[in-house]
Amino acid sequence: MSTFALIIFPNFNLDILKRARTALVSVFSKEGLDELVRTLREYDIEIFSTGGTHSYIENLGIPVKKVEDLTSYPSILGGRVKTLHPKVFGGILARREEENDLGELSDFQIPEIDIVVVDLYPFEETVAAGGSDSEIIEKIDIGGVSLIRAAAKNHKDVLIVPDRASYAQTVAILKAKKGATGLEDRTEMAKRAFSITSQYDKAIHDWMSGEVSLRYGENPHQKARFVGNLDEAFTQLHGKALSYNNLLDIDAAWWMLKEFHQTTFAVIKHNNACGLASRPTIEEAWDAALQADPVSAFGGILATNREVDAKTASKIQDLFFEVLLAPSFSPEALEILKTKKNRVLLQTKEFERTNKHIRSVLNGYLEQDYDSHTDSAEDFTYATEMKPDAQEIEDLLFASKICKHTKSNTIVLVKDKQLLASGTGQTSRVDALRQAIAKAKEFGFDLKGAVMASDAFFPFPDCVEIAHNEGINAIIQPGGSIKDNLSIDYCNLNGMRMVLTGYRHFKH
Repeated sequence: MSTFALIIFPNFNLDILKRARTALVSVFSKEGLDELVRTLREYDIEIFSTGGTHSYIENLGIPVKKVEDLTSYPSILGGRVKTLHPKVFGGILARREEENDLGELSDFQIPEIDIVVVDLYPFEETVAAGGSDSEIIEKIDIGGVSLIRAAAKNHKDVLIVPDRASYAQTVAILKAKKGATGLEDRTEMAKRAFSITSQYDKAIHDWMSGEVSLRYGENPHQKARFVGNLDEAFTQLHGKALSYNNLLDIDAAWWMLKEFHQTTFAVIKHNNACGLASRPTIEEAWDAALQADPVSAFGGILATNREVDAKTASKIQDLFFEVLLAPSFSPEALEILKTKKNRVLLQTKEFERTNKHIRSVLNGYLEQDYDSHTDSAEDFTYATEMKPDAQEIEDLLFASKICKHTKSNTIVLVKDKQLLASGTGQTSRVDALRQAIAKAKEFGFDLKGAVMASDAFFPFPDCVEIAHNEGINAIIQPGGSIKDNLSIDYCNLNGMRMVLTGYRHFKH
């Protein structure tokens, strides 16, 4: 039943060629399949197939037999069971050199299957697209994985084509060897096959364990996954699957908002607030938050600690954004916001945060406690002769909360519980202040009467002097420099107010 030949190539390696006579084709993706099945036909390779794949091949005008004709058993359970049958797996797993195996094939009228072509259900793609649990479970391929493993195990005799990316390579093999396959080809494909099933099973395990494969990492060429249970943090009401960068911004938005008890709206970009304000109503909070930097808000993450109503949703609707987090949405607001199919709407939940922050470095990792301290008036050391008034204290604490959650070095400028601007991630504190001043002016803010927060101490009075020249006269900073007195003396000479908290808030 089998035909073998030895051929010696110029590099003197022996390759066992086996003429293929039958193929089983059962695939999800038909992209590129037409060329492969035409090649099978070209070399008179008999084709068996299933369901939609059979219809696809038949529509190409290529002779194809149904697997049901081989097994004498129909596809059952809505297509869950099609190829799981001894007449299929016997033809794949039979050892061609074993007389007993060949005798059993003959007794049960089972044809040898020489090529198995499979493309698995798109499990990871369904997870990444935000599919429901039932949709995801239906994309766990059983028969396809079994076919791949069986053919790869018996690669001494059988060529496994384990995914659509292998279609073109298989065409090249068959054309080069005139309808035959070499042992080297079959071995390489078997290695690829086991790699695919291993990754496929891991993706299923990760999903069932609460781990989520993401579309990609920080950049498209990086793979990524989330380890944990996102369902404990929020319910996704609408939109596409979340990305690695989305989750980083969502995390930044969530923990920043937890600092504020009044009605607050935040706009997050690259883990920093580019807009944030507290107001009596959510609509007013949104207006004030967007005012700080409507340019950076484009494509950002929006977050609020109050229910989104229809009026606010109508205003938000005009902006392109990736994600909106809120504890709830009115039905009217949802109807408005769901008109954009990819826009992600998340209903937040209360959950316990781990108290450890872990990141990889060199050949290990660093672990630290989270910065859980929120500055309060009880922390204040009033360093200057003049003390801030009640309104200034409110704004200083407001600015300090934002500062704590902004990349270092940072300077934050606030007035009337509205972020005016921030300088973020600068190597110089002076540069951070200048960046914040320039940005505030760009969007038309008057800095007179604003307050300034710094995540770390001032080793020199330069920032204090620059702030004073812009009309900023109240400052909050941790203190701790051996030259604190230089900044304090400048404040006293110029009627400024400065409080020291004793808590630095570096964020790298």
